[in-house]
Amino acid sequence: MNRRLVMPLAVLLPVVVLAVLAFNVRVPYVALGPGPTFDTLGDVDGTPVIEIEGVEPDPTTGELVMTTVGVTDNLTLAQSVLAWFSGRYGLSPREQVYPPTRSKDEVKAADHAQFAQSELSAELAALHYLDMPVTLRVAQVADDAPAAGLLHEGDRILAVSGETVSTAGQVQRAVGDTAPGSDLEITIERDGVEELVPVTVGERPTDPDKGFLGIGTEEIPDVPFTVSFNLADVGGPSAGLMFSLAVVDKLSPGELNGGKHVAGTGTIDSDGVVGPIGGITHKLTAAAEGGAEYFLVPADNCAEALTDTPDGIQLIEVETLEDAIDALASVASGGDAPTCG
Repeated sequence: MNRRLVMPLAVLLPVVVLAVLAFNVRVPYVALGPGPTFDTLGDVDGTPVIEIEGVEPDPTTGELVMTTVGVTDNLTLAQSVLAWFSGRYGLSPREQVYPPTRSKDEVKAADHAQFAQSELSAELAALHYLDMPVTLRVAQVADDAPAAGLLHEGDRILAVSGETVSTAGQVQRAVGDTAPGSDLEITIERDGVEELVPVTVGERPTDPDKGFLGIGTEEIPDVPFTVSFNLADVGGPSAGLMFSLAVVDKLSPGELNGGKHVAGTGTIDSDGVVGPIGGITHKLTAAAEGGAEYFLVPADNCAEALTDTPDGIQLIEVETLEDAIDALASVASGGDAPTCG
């Protein structure tokens, strides 16, 4: 072989081999980045994201945008390097998103179950905030529970130790704060009759210093309308806050956001407590690119959000649904809202 050809081939061959490897070898990482956003006051493919039937919703303007994190799987070595250097995406070990003990379909199903629960919690939190009726009842009683034979499935729970309760969280906290071995009076309604049922509290299996009844509770909306959430192929619990705000906006006079473009994230429970989420910086990027002026940040995510805040977007710190509504009222009136930092 011509010596003039040997040297170029000797140099080129390793480059070709490396290129083939880079574009074909898969790495055990996923890329996390800004995902799709959805205006919870708007439509998707002509269908309202949140639909209320049985009552005329109050008109709304502006936007209340829920944000998501995009996940790119099955990365090649080349794709992972490009993602890393882009500054737009972060790499995470694949096992943190898709645990090796669970299939991808199982992870997706669990995410969808969390999303469905966030929808219910969002509706309940909104109804509680608006002081609309919600039935709190016993969903199940364990056979060996302290409450076995005393409380029955279907009992409506009205009060604990004389204090009116309306959420599952209130019951859990009241029972947990009672010393094991103490008697606790539960006011219930059974077959239309109000009763006072004394129960000797046991020890919580995971914390023997906390009280335990061994019951499961559920909250059921008791309103003359239905709330439907119409987003498919979205998972996880982090849409709760924005869903709840949209339901409040549609069921109450006036506009929560003053017609402004507001985005946000955060889990929510039926008590209206806002919880932290993952991927806050990616969600901020998605919101800013969509034109959001304000972003509602769970208090526990504020420190991370401050590390990479896009220009032109104001971070608003929230701990509860009421916090978020008060902050939006302040923004709508031209006032100041509590900010991260």
